[in-house]
Amino acid sequence: MSASKEATTEGPDFEAALEELEALVERMEGSDLSLDESLAAFERGIHLTRRCQQALSQAEQRVQTLLEREDGSLGTEPLPPVEDEAR
Repeated sequence: MSASKEATTEGPDFEAALEELEALVERMEGSDLSLDESLAAFERGIHLTRRCQQALSQAEQRVQTLLEREDGSLGTEPLPPVEDEAR
C-alpha cells in the first residue's frame, strides 16, 4: 500500500489536516460559537494536531542522509534535529 493510500485510510494527509486545523483555529478565534460547537471544534483540533504530529514523526523517520564510510561503502544516518524557530 502506498503512503498516500495509507494516509487516506487513516485520515487526512498532513497538508489537508493542517489546512483544516488552521481553519478551525480561525473559526474559534473569530466567531461566537456555542459551547457545544466550541467543544466539538476543540476535539477535532486535538485529533488533527495528533494526526499532523504522527505524519511529521513518520516523515522524520524516513528522511535519512547517505554517508560515505571509511571503506567507501554507503550507509545511512538520521538527520540531526532542527532547532525550533518558534521558541
